Amino acid sequence: MSKIPVALVDDHALVRLGLKTLINDQTDMEITGEAGTTAEALQMIERVRPQVVLMDIRLPGEGGLDAARQIASRFPGTKVVMLTSFADEELVMSAIRAGAVGYLLKEVGNEEVLRGIRAAAEGHSIMDAATTARLFARVRASEQKAESDAFRDLTDRELAVLFEVAQGKTNAEIAQSLNLSEKTARNYVSTILEKLQLSNRIELATYAIKHNLSERMKHE
Repeated sequence: MSKIPVALVDDHALVRLGLKTLINDQTDMEITGEAGTTAEALQMIERVRPQVVLMDIRLPGEGGLDAARQIASRFPGTKVVMLTSFADEELVMSAIRAGAVGYLLKEVGNEEVLRGIRAAAEGHSIMDAATTARLFARVRASEQKAESDAFRDLTDRELAVLFEVAQGKTNAEIAQSLNLSEKTARNYVSTILEKLQLSNRIELATYAIKHNLSERMKHE
């Protein structure tokens, strides 16, 4: 069985030694190169063409993110997995944008590191559980803020009218439901269209559904 060729890029020799021992003990992978800086890493990868690179995100000089960008550009067949001490969502997003396929904390168990290497070699994206949870929490918080901002220019009454529009009700039905005159209901709809810069009731209904207005109204 052919082994997965793995390269290590970390400026701490002891870290590389520990990972090298772990990986070379496996029957399906082996270390084929090591480096301590971005420049050394690029030269090494050019020479040995590893399938997976385990790389510290905070390298001396240009840094791991720049190295990941260059590797992704110059060696598309090589998959970069960031291995770092920093559980930072910004770094995660930056690493992904730089072309890394995974992000693991150095304190994760040996089995998780090995699973990460195998997953990367098979073309999968990988991330440790703690960082994944933090990232999804951040993404959800961002989505919730976007949903809230989507209606920030509308008054409570306008939100109520928009909710009725999203139910497919006519102006007369909205007026009856909210105890308004039909003319007032129509004026509200016109104002909402103008504030949201939309053209018609179908677009209003779509906007309300997209930004989860019904969920918001449940908690009002």
